Amino acid sequence: MVLAGMTRYGAADYQAGWYLAAGVVFALASFTDFLDGYLARKWKMVTDFGKFADPLADKLLTTVAFLYMMRDGVCSLWVVALILAREFAVSGVRMLAASSNTVIAANMWGKVKTVLQMLTILFYFFAAALAGPTDVMAVSLISSALCWLVALATVFSGGIYLWQNRACFMQAK
Repeated sequence: MVLAGMTRYGAADYQAGWYLAAGVVFALASFTDFLDGYLARKWKMVTDFGKFADPLADKLLTTVAFLYMMRDGVCSLWVVALILAREFAVSGVRMLAASSNTVIAANMWGKVKTVLQMLTILFYFFAAALAGPTDVMAVSLISSALCWLVALATVFSGGIYLWQNRACFMQAK
C-alpha cells in the first residue's frame, strides 16, 4: 500500500502509475490470500494458527487501503471508524476465546464483508489509475458509495459474529 502513498488521486501532480501498481499488488495479495485458504481447506491443512493469522492479515491489508482512500477523500472517516471498531471487537472476541484454548474461525458473513472490501479497494485503485482527470468526481462518488456499502456489510457481519460468539463474554467473567 506504500505505492498508493506515492501520489494523491485528484491532486495536480497525480501519477496514475502508482495507483495502477497499488491495484496490481493489492489484487495479487488478495488472490494469494484466497488461494492459501482454498488450498488449506482442500488439502485439509487448516491450522489454528491459520484460523487466527489469516483474518488478521486480511484486516491489515484492507484497513491500510481504506486509510489511503480516506486520505484521498473518497472514504468517510465514519466508514473507517466502523471498520476499525468491528475489527477490534472481533479480535477481542477471538482473544477471549483463545484464553480458553478456543479458536473461532471466520464465518460466512465475515468472508462476504472481506470480499466486498477487497472489491471496493480494487475498484478504487484501478478506477483512479485508469480514469482521466475529468473523471475524478465520478470515481470519487462511486467509491464513496461502495465504502458506505462496505460499512453496512461491516456492521451487519460484526453484529452476527458478536451474537454467534456471545458465549465468549459469559466465559470471560
